[in-house]
Amino acid sequence: MFDLTASADRAAVLVAGVFDAQLEDPTPCPEMRVRELVAHLHGLAIAFGDAAAKVDGPTTRTPPDPAASVLVPDWREAAPAALAALGRAWQDPAAWEGMTAAGGVEMPAEVTAMVALDELVLHSWDLAVATGQSFDPDPAALDIAEQFCADIGEDPAERAGLFGPRVPVPEGSGQLDRVLGLSGRDPFWTPPED
Repeated sequence: MFDLTASADRAAVLVAGVFDAQLEDPTPCPEMRVRELVAHLHGLAIAFGDAAAKVDGPTTRTPPDPAASVLVPDWREAAPAALAALGRAWQDPAAWEGMTAAGGVEMPAEVTAMVALDELVLHSWDLAVATGQSFDPDPAALDIAEQFCADIGEDPAERAGLFGPRVPVPEGSGQLDRVLGLSGRDPFWTPPED
């Protein structure tokens, strides 16, 4: 078991820091604007929270389509609440037992929790750089995300739907930059200038 609460809390703070005027801005995820990214964070919080509770239904059995994510009108309250519930859900020891599903994929519960944590770390960074906020990931979560990203091979078929091709980072780069590169993100991404 490991704690998802710190990472879920960090994501909720970043969501709260988004201005309405930023919702149409680009993010490091080419298929998502800030609007879709916040909606995706909200949706994944629900899905992985339900995965912890072993819910078998649309929230856990439907493959994600981040580009089709719709931002609900009360997103400022709903997304942070779902993120907090996600953190709480994985505090139950029963969440870590057996198999569960998320994003239409059935996995051991412990692997599902790793995927959830990785999503929180990566998408928190995406949202932070897209909206000009600072992001200081939980060190324990970053260790887990690095292990998870490093274990995904170079084969495009293995990375499809999860990560893009790995991005080389300079030798001596910090851990967050290494994780970003392993996930197919450019650690030096900045929003395009108008």
